[in-house]
Amino acid sequence: VLENPDLQDSIKPQKVEFRSLNFNSTLHWQPGRAREARDTVYFVQYKVYGQSTWQNKDACWGIQNHVCDLTNETSDIQEPYYGRVKAASAGVYSDWSLSCRFTPWRETVIGPPMVTVVRSNKSIILKLQAPRSPYKRKRGSKIPMTNYYDLLYQVFIINNLLDEQHRVLVYEGKDKVIKIEDLRPGVSYCIVAKTYVPMLDRSSAYSSRQCTVL
Repeated sequence: VLENPDLQDSIKPQKVEFRSLNFNSTLHWQPGRAREARDTVYFVQYKVYGQSTWQNKDACWGIQNHVCDLTNETSDIQEPYYGRVKAASAGVYSDWSLSCRFTPWRETVIGPPMVTVVRSNKSIILKLQAPRSPYKRKRGSKIPMTNYYDLLYQVFIINNLLDEQHRVLVYEGKDKVIKIEDLRPGVSYCIVAKTYVPMLDRSSAYSSRQCTVL
């Protein structure tokens, strides 16, 4: 059996970090070195940078998971936050493990737009929809990420005759409906799109491919 100070040290959570997609922000950690401690439970607290008191996250108090959803607790997206986690096993509590500072507006990963393809005879019409945040308007609809950032859409076309991997940028801007013209009938084209934030110089991943034959 481990001595208490050793147990305390060996169950201490490792690699505490925030991960965030479109402001859906979760705190993640890895278990301590004592992998055999099956009955380990975790306790999560959070605070705004500069505040002296930590807040308990009640839903993540004495849990066995290694993840805790702090989306609602980090909804003031310009504020920097910290999270911390401690572990308990066999009546012994570890010290707290602290995350790095996390500012949602700077660090959330923005997802790609939703793309809908409507084809006509020599052109493709695209409808783009910005990713949505988890935060809601008074009427209940989710607020799009375009409310928080000056977003541009980047649209790429893939001509499957030529090369599956070769993406050509055909549009960059804010329009939600885009027409791509002068395409060849009978050719299979695929469309992918990204969101781009000029202020942070950051692009999303590509959207899933939408393919059509004219």
